Amino acid sequence: MGGVTDMIGSLSRRPAALIALAGLGSAGLLAGAFAFQHLGGMAPCEMCIWQRWPHAAGAGLAALALAVPAARRVAGGAAAGAMALGAAIALLHAGVELDWWEGVTECAGAVGGGMSGQDLLDAILAAPVVRCDQVPWAMLGLSMAGWNGVVSLGLLGLWVRALAQGSSGASQ
Repeated sequence: MGGVTDMIGSLSRRPAALIALAGLGSAGLLAGAFAFQHLGGMAPCEMCIWQRWPHAAGAGLAALALAVPAARRVAGGAAAGAMALGAAIALLHAGVELDWWEGVTECAGAVGGGMSGQDLLDAILAAPVVRCDQVPWAMLGLSMAGWNGVVSLGLLGLWVRALAQGSSGASQ
């Protein structure tokens, strides 16, 4: 067991490893969201879509930080901010699901330009209705939004640690 602990300890002292882990975490969450949507048939609500953007930014910023070491501080700070925003959105969504506060109350969605009135009506009637206050899936008492919030906070911690290690002159 000491070998695994030593390996984890070694990784936690390398900013590049932390950045890669954080980027892979965001990419993994996005892959999971798309799998639930496209393989599991669970259409996302508007707040679910909002939660994807910070992870897309986090994965992209991790790639930038690893490819351009001179950009690590800026990319890392932006990614940490994206994870904080992602956690806030996810926890807001979880609160909506738990009826702690009200969520999105207006109809949301893209409307195609140049559609006839009948085509528009047909598109509206065929669109799935996905409410932000309904929990389509949960594990261990937490919804997907709740888990996203927890994992986003963990990824925020990785980014903060990577930034702290990078500024202390630890090996890159």
